[in-house]
Order: sequence, then C-alpha cells, then structure tokens
Amino acid sequence: MTSDAVAGSPGLHGRRAALLNYFSLFSSFSTLLCCALPSVLVLLGMGATLASLLSAMPWLVTLSRHKIWTFCISGGLIAISFLVTYWIAPRLGASEACSANGATACGAASKMSRRLLWVSALIWGGGFFVAYLLAPILGRIGG
Repeated sequence: MTSDAVAGSPGLHGRRAALLNYFSLFSSFSTLLCCALPSVLVLLGMGATLASLLSAMPWLVTLSRHKIWTFCISGGLIAISFLVTYWIAPRLGASEACSANGATACGAASKMSRRLLWVSALIWGGGFFVAYLLAPILGRIGG
C-alpha cells in the first residue's frame, strides 16, 4: 500500500465528517421549520402568517406530525457529528492527512466544520426549547 493511500484514508474520513456536519445542520433546520417556527408565530399573534406559510409549504404539516422522529433523527445526527469531530477524528490522526501545501486549507475547513456543528446544535436546542419546553413554562407562569 502506498503512503498516499494510507494518508488519504483520514482525509476521506475528514470529508465524511464534514458532510455529516452539513447534514446535521440541514436536519436541525427541519426541526426549526416544523416545530419551532409555527409555535413562535402563534405566540407572537401571527396566525395568518402561519396559515399562509402552511398553504405555501404543506409538507410542514407532515413534518410536524412526526416531530418526535424529526427531533430524534436530527439530534442523533448532531450527536454522531460531535462524536466524530471531537473523539474519533483526533484519534485517527485526521490532522496528519493534510499535505504541507494544503495545511491552511485543511485547518480552515476543519474550523468551518466545527462552527457548522455548533450552529446546528444551537438551532436544534432552540427548536427543542420552543417545541417541548416553552408551552409548559408559559403554562406555569400564566397560572
């Protein structure tokens, strides 16, 4: 086996980790769209806006009906992304896969991937709060 093939495998692993982070970001947006956005719109008294949004994007109703699955799948993807990014990739030596010429590009891609992961986790957390925790909190405050 050549040294390029050995060095290429962690690079491929790094690309897969970045792809997983992007997929986590898009799945966390689905939780925001299906469950958090309608709740916030109703909370702000924008029911007509919600009705027009649902008529323009009827698939949101189906996504809302399965919000437990949506949150579980996207949360699982985000958890796997954290596992790969912060535990598996460092153990595989993914940082050694960068060539001397592309070290800055590799570092920038890794930094961007980690930022996307944290953004997707924050979006998921916000969606989870609005979908599952906000109504009970407001119910206790309101009496």
